[in-house]
Amino acid sequence: MSATTTSPSTAGASSTTSPTRGSSAARARLLRTLAQLGTGIVLAGAVLVSIFPFYWMLRTAVSPADEIFFQGISLVPSQIDLSGFARAWERGGLGDAIVTGVIVTGGILLLQLLTCVPAAYVLTKVRFPGRGIALSLVLACLLIPSQATLIPTFIGINAVGLADSMAALILPFMTSAFGIYLLRQQMTAIPDALLEAARADGLGHGRILVTVVAPLAAPGIAAFSVFSVFVHWNEYLWPLLVARSPELRTPPLALAVFQQMDIGFDYAALAAGAAIVTAPVVLLFLFAQKRFVQGMSGTEIPG
Repeated sequence: MSATTTSPSTAGASSTTSPTRGSSAARARLLRTLAQLGTGIVLAGAVLVSIFPFYWMLRTAVSPADEIFFQGISLVPSQIDLSGFARAWERGGLGDAIVTGVIVTGGILLLQLLTCVPAAYVLTKVRFPGRGIALSLVLACLLIPSQATLIPTFIGINAVGLADSMAALILPFMTSAFGIYLLRQQMTAIPDALLEAARADGLGHGRILVTVVAPLAAPGIAAFSVFSVFVHWNEYLWPLLVARSPELRTPPLALAVFQQMDIGFDYAALAAGAAIVTAPVVLLFLFAQKRFVQGMSGTEIPG
């Protein structure tokens, strides 16, 4: 009968290899934990840096005047004073400005969707001579800064007699090269087989766009809508040029006029006005952030 024996060298090698592998795994886990902890600390710091100005704005808006100029830093006001919101709303005319802002922003968004969605569909799914040139022109428009077109647009608006009108605030932004490009990128993920099946059922381009393409491109449409509202709600320079009547002031313009009024050092009212103007776009982004991220990241559409 034979007996199985283990050589001393093999036993020693296995006994030394096992602790080495265990220590390597533990070291790797420790490094991963430290990396995750460091990433979390950096992200938390970035979040705090981002939201602190908004918190300080709200803190100033609800603080008494004597506490705003107090020599020292207090993160929490000793008492809540909401009178600054009333002063900003009444003296700054923010109520009328917000109504004007909603009309202008909504009108711009509606016209942009009516022009950008069909244009993106045509540039993506319809073959026609010069399609590449048309797409190149759209991309070229993205390279032109908006400030470079202010004076020519202003001259044109004055020439047709639309200065100091609601149309002057809306019509110059009725289409968007960025919107066409973003929606085109979203529509390229839509399988052509779906469109061929729709054509086989007798649908034309209009019905295909409304019933097939637009629902599948909804994340991109939502992302562009949020982007458009954010940009045009905060537009300041163009309304400053064309809006001469007080009733045509948009929220940023009304806030700037309120700041230049003889209000002394009423920083609580100014901060309250800034909070009122900022709140709608912040709430919109919080409500539509999932769609916005999906659309901007180019999430693929399942076939």
